[in-house]
Amino acid sequence: MSDPARSSSRSAGFWSSWVTPELVAGRTIGLSDLQVAGDRVYWLETRPQEGRVMLVSCDAGVEGRPRDELPPARDVGSSVHEYGGGGYAVAPDGRLVISDRRENGVWLRDGDGSWHRLGGASGSRYADFAFDPAGDGVFCVCEAHDGPGEPVASVMWFGHDGVARVLASGADFYAAPRPSPDGGFLAWIEWDHPDMPWDATRLRLASLARPGDGLRLAEARCLMADVPASSIVEPVWTPDGGLLANSDALGGWRPVRFDRRDDWRGEWLPDPRAEVGLPHWIFGQRTLAPLPDGRLLALGIRDGLNNVLLLEDGVWRDVALGAPVWCPLPVGHDFAWIDAPPDRPSAVAVGRPGMPLRRVRAALALPDGVVAADIAVPSPLVFPTAGGMRAHALFYRPASANASLAPDEKPPLVVMAHGGPTGRANPAFSFKVQWWTSRGFAVLDVNYRGSTGFGRAYRQALDGAWGVADVEDCLHAVAYVLEEGWADPARVVIRGSSAGGLTVLQCLARSRLFAAGTSLYGVTDLRALAQETHKFEARYLDRLIGPYPGAEAVYLARSPVTHAGGISAPVLFLHGDQDRVVPLGQAEQMVALLLGQGNRAEMHVYPEEGHGFRQQATLMDSFEREAAFYRDIFTAAG
Repeated sequence: MSDPARSSSRSAGFWSSWVTPELVAGRTIGLSDLQVAGDRVYWLETRPQEGRVMLVSCDAGVEGRPRDELPPARDVGSSVHEYGGGGYAVAPDGRLVISDRRENGVWLRDGDGSWHRLGGASGSRYADFAFDPAGDGVFCVCEAHDGPGEPVASVMWFGHDGVARVLASGADFYAAPRPSPDGGFLAWIEWDHPDMPWDATRLRLASLARPGDGLRLAEARCLMADVPASSIVEPVWTPDGGLLANSDALGGWRPVRFDRRDDWRGEWLPDPRAEVGLPHWIFGQRTLAPLPDGRLLALGIRDGLNNVLLLEDGVWRDVALGAPVWCPLPVGHDFAWIDAPPDRPSAVAVGRPGMPLRRVRAALALPDGVVAADIAVPSPLVFPTAGGMRAHALFYRPASANASLAPDEKPPLVVMAHGGPTGRANPAFSFKVQWWTSRGFAVLDVNYRGSTGFGRAYRQALDGAWGVADVEDCLHAVAYVLEEGWADPARVVIRGSSAGGLTVLQCLARSRLFAAGTSLYGVTDLRALAQETHKFEARYLDRLIGPYPGAEAVYLARSPVTHAGGISAPVLFLHGDQDRVVPLGQAEQMVALLLGQGNRAEMHVYPEEGHGFRQQATLMDSFEREAAFYRDIFTAAG
């Protein structure tokens, strides 16, 4: 813990903090992808110290204790679409299927606990598994990288004997193969270039036949085919054989039901007055959970914040059920979910409305002595931006039980531009925020136009305007905070990763509001990105910028490398040498341009890191390096 006498005498930005590099990188585990089978809860744990992802389970009862479910050689994960997700599934009888991150094989654990390789071809990747309820097979998405050109996607079925069969192919992308409870139908979503899954997808449905030699898929039909191009995601079956999905055809993702008795015509459920659905960056996301009694639980995003909603007798109502990342799942008489409140680390939780939740496994136990006053919580902001529009952000004030601002002192401000750019600033507890607020910084996390959780129109407001609207919103957000007197205008810095790195560099080029900036594996040359990036995002820029190469002039005008001459503030670049989404050469080119004109530009390359940092040593160094960079600049400025 910090020394109160020493901390209180130091200016904001230099406070002694309980958030150490070792705490952030070494003791924190990542919790994700919670599933339920019978009375057991399953989830994934990213363990930096082990360098792998472990599958863990626990009995949902009060006396349940977590246990590891994988042998030492296995590492759960998938890199389908590069971003992965959906790396395992559990059957009602406890059988498990996983994708092994290290060798891309598909492994099955039988009911007797023995593991065997179910399949997996060299050069192929697998994700989004679902057990066949009417047999011993497993459905999944396959991405084959063994041929020329782009990887080839398909929906695949693995029989218990390891025989693999392609069930659906021909589209550029597939996700969410979901069999009906009786095994008679299969639903999935698909889409093609140049659409991203939040632009336009198709929900397909086909009956399943089971001849003696395996499984066959009948001709598929497209549901809601008469609706204009829209995004429909997350198909899920109800216990009575109905099919649910989330469509944004009415302006924001909301549930629609399909019933066999009505020839699978879509029927909109009542308006939840929140956005129920998430952008498909990763596989396996869940915002709907049909309950055995016919009710429906949902996760809805309202004003950028997560809310649990319950549909009962045709009426939605808010339910007090913690702060889930995805929709909670029923387990016995309770629910299970990964709880991510704003004031403490995430945890696997079990509970029910109106009752205290039980934290089965926490990502981190906070150090002794840390109290509520040490933790910053977000305040949602709505502020005016360009064109008479309004944009959104989360604002965090400095937080410490042992240090405070001096009289008339205003804290330095860290502005954050999230990645994507089709993403969102999340209010959940994050060391990315607490690292700064515990040291005396205020943090402004901007949900610029293009962010999710505010409807389709807000998301599409970035179409054709990436590098413009996001920059305008960040600058207007800073102006709003400074006008309110919440931060020191002489000590404003900006940081962002991936797409957020482009926003950072464009903000630095367009404004003198910032004392410094940091780009973490950020985009610097949109032309190179359009030509070099992976299949999933190969046409992402068609809407955000324009079709390439026809709109090359726009790509050039929006690229930070074009505007390097406008940047005078010092810039720190952090990048992995194995990044296949934004190759290292982008950062190297930008650094060379800044150094060539006499700017202060620092760069650090992390070996064996891809797009996003995962190694313990990298996480520790990147946090410390960035903090030292800002402190040096503040000290030099007096």
